[in-house]
Amino acid sequence: MNEQVLHKLKVLAESAKYDVSCASSGTVRRNTKGGVGNTVGGVGICHSFAEDGRCISLLKIMLTNYCIYDCAYCINRVSNDIPRATLSVTELVELTMEFYRRNYIEGLFLSSGVVRNPDYTMERLVRVAKDLRVKHRFNGYIHLKSIPCASQELVHEAGLYADRMSVNLEIPTERNLKLLAPEKDHRSVYLPMKYIQQGVLESAEERKLHRHAPRFVPAGQSTQMIVGATDETDKDILSVSSALYRQPTMKRVYYSGYVAVNTYDKRLPLLKQPPLVRENRLYQADWLLRYYQFRVDELVDDASPHLDMEIDPKLAWALKHPELFPVDIQSADYEMLLRVPGIGVKSAKMIVMSRRFSRIGFYELKQMGAVMKKARFFITCRELPDKTIHELGPAGVRRLLLPKPKRKEDERQLTLDFRD
Repeated sequence: MNEQVLHKLKVLAESAKYDVSCASSGTVRRNTKGGVGNTVGGVGICHSFAEDGRCISLLKIMLTNYCIYDCAYCINRVSNDIPRATLSVTELVELTMEFYRRNYIEGLFLSSGVVRNPDYTMERLVRVAKDLRVKHRFNGYIHLKSIPCASQELVHEAGLYADRMSVNLEIPTERNLKLLAPEKDHRSVYLPMKYIQQGVLESAEERKLHRHAPRFVPAGQSTQMIVGATDETDKDILSVSSALYRQPTMKRVYYSGYVAVNTYDKRLPLLKQPPLVRENRLYQADWLLRYYQFRVDELVDDASPHLDMEIDPKLAWALKHPELFPVDIQSADYEMLLRVPGIGVKSAKMIVMSRRFSRIGFYELKQMGAVMKKARFFITCRELPDKTIHELGPAGVRRLLLPKPKRKEDERQLTLDFRD
């Protein structure tokens, strides 16, 4: 690798680090004879970890960090004085293949600033993916960012080579998007989403008739929203996410705590650090919407539009509805078991299956993966103490489950260890 390409790599990898929507998604693309690489289903990419603890990585990079837009929240905005670089299609393809052969990566996450116009930029992204798949027969994971306002033809061609595509919504409401990025609107984002969805559904129908019809974005699409840059409530954000999940091809909405990269812009809040706790609570609520059959209005409403920062959303909901608890493990239906704090999808399924053959107690629940520290206050079964939320009350349970504040130790204090 020559010095010029190495310099570009450093600049563009640094510019790409703020995009969080880069986990793999269970797609399987097996290697073929004479091909290079493969995508293993069910594991993550971009420094995620497989079930066996193995780290899976990808080359996360931008084609260019030059951009014609001046979005207030973006480090790559046109008015910023930062190091700029552009990789040619050939340079990026060769870089990806070289990194793969050295076993540095197992896939590619590719985004770009917008240069000249959206179609020009999108066409270059498509060429990278096409060259990797066709010329180099690369079968690893490819995640392509679709450029807002790109034509339907280019989005469709990109979908034939990418495992997943994404278009970042960035700001949940049109009003605040116009405030921070006057050149953009939500229509420019939702149109590519619509094109991707149409392509996926059409591909599924074609493959019913012809087994070898080309697959189109087999891992679906994702998007990202910035949290904390504007005044949207958690209710606003989750309402948008819920609407997106009703689309059959939307697999994941990512939440990115706002990083104050452009502190000189008065339209942005001055945050000392990203709102990571809020970001985590949104991910927890998102999980409840997707897998636990919760609705947005059950987690947040007009009276309480923000999630509780001290406890997780599921526990917060349970404490607001003490009349529904405790539930009997032996007779509660699956849907109600899912709403018990400390019981997850896997545990709930195991409970329903196991109780057909024997009564379930404390130790059986623990073996099934239930977090008994939480669940014990919301269920009844044998071998459990009789103090539940009914006796302790919501305030009492909350007090017991709140994390204890860590005592700050004086570093000057000498600690003696008398253990053998």
